Amino acid sequence: MAKRVHQPREDAEFDFILRMSGTPVLAYFTGTWPKAIEPCRVMDLVVGGIADEYAGRLTAVRTDITRCPATTERFGITGAPSCVLLKEGEAVAHRAGPLTTVELREFLEGHV
Repeated sequence: MAKRVHQPREDAEFDFILRMSGTPVLAYFTGTWPKAIEPCRVMDLVVGGIADEYAGRLTAVRTDITRCPATTERFGITGAPSCVLLKEGEAVAHRAGPLTTVELREFLEGHV
């Protein structure tokens, strides 16, 4: 995974990253149950590449649903992988399911 992708260990750390980010935040939610593992691994690669490509314009945060349950609930996440784009702490776009690099670029278009 790219070094530019933050991985909070708890809800408070996610909130700190969100407050400190001077750019839009791409929060992508991952899970560790059997049906989520492979799609989430694919998203790790996709988001890692996007984080490098959008360096300085986007903050990427890999959010484990189990470690950040309050954050997961706050953004209405019901499955993994899921992406939420946040601007100034507010969700401006949401997408559930794995995305290709092209789809993720389209998801970010007009926001970043």
